[in-house]
Amino acid sequence: MLVMRPAQMADLTEVQRLAADSPVGVTSLPDDSERLREKIVASEASFAAEVSFNGEESYFFVLEDSESGRLVGCSGIVASAGYSEPFYSFRNETFVHNSRELKIHNKIHVLSLCHDLTGNSLLTSFYVDRSLVNSAWSELNSRGRLLFLANHPERFADALVVEIVGYSDEAGDSPFWDAVGRNFFDMNYTEAERLCGLKSRTFLAELMPHYPIYVPLLPDEAQEAMGQVHPRAQISFDILMREGFETDHYIDIFDGGPTLHARTSGIRSIAQSRVVPVRIGEPGKGGRPYLVSNGQLQDFRAIVVELDWVPGKPVTLSVAAAEALGVGEGVSVRLVAV
Repeated sequence: MLVMRPAQMADLTEVQRLAADSPVGVTSLPDDSERLREKIVASEASFAAEVSFNGEESYFFVLEDSESGRLVGCSGIVASAGYSEPFYSFRNETFVHNSRELKIHNKIHVLSLCHDLTGNSLLTSFYVDRSLVNSAWSELNSRGRLLFLANHPERFADALVVEIVGYSDEAGDSPFWDAVGRNFFDMNYTEAERLCGLKSRTFLAELMPHYPIYVPLLPDEAQEAMGQVHPRAQISFDILMREGFETDHYIDIFDGGPTLHARTSGIRSIAQSRVVPVRIGEPGKGGRPYLVSNGQLQDFRAIVVELDWVPGKPVTLSVAAAEALGVGEGVSVRLVAV
């Protein structure tokens, strides 16, 4: 059985294996043991902290095969994007150029560097084993953390954002970076993203142009790359769009990938999830898959199971499912349909 749970220091070697296979651009999952160690330490401290509002906490989850102990995925939530430094994005805007004398009225697409999204909670570090793409376990790896958020809303902001990795070719070159960022840094896209993963995106962002960039002046390849999703990030993008996230307003400042945004209360896995008591027994036949989580903090667990659940009634879980969640008869769990 695959179980989502908080990462532990014992997971470091396995997490680095996942990080090594993650695509360029996932700077929140660097292939560096020291940075990953710091990430897990920060996560453990965040789960252990008493929190009444969103601050500097970060929560890192792993998806584990409970039989083999092998990790097949990971994901995270940062309670406040840009808590200690601005969280930069390019805002899509339209400038109007008007001349009465020439009878010209033009609307021009521009990109403006901003930190509008600073303070929102941020979904990060998504990786799932390639064999699990387009499966219910991909849903668990992404949406399971939303069930955690639903159980502990005081720890997070009223809105969520997520940066989706933008387009780059097989050689690791990004048309958007080459047209914009490379003019300000003597390095290619892969080197820039690696540096961001090891240090910080902010020091590079601060050297980006602070005046609006007129999109029509960019090469066609760069314009076409804006808002495009890296093929290996498509599964994350699709899941979150079904959750109710919106795009079009912001893009990533390095590769031009879409930055998604949603009000926390309107996200499907939060708005449509239900808290119900547990019965231990044999689940009915002919059910459908559900994401199910316990309500714990440091002992948070989430799984996917097929249930024949009737709204308003207790949910019947098998002994194995209840043990995986660490719950007993009468304890409440949160569930939502896959």
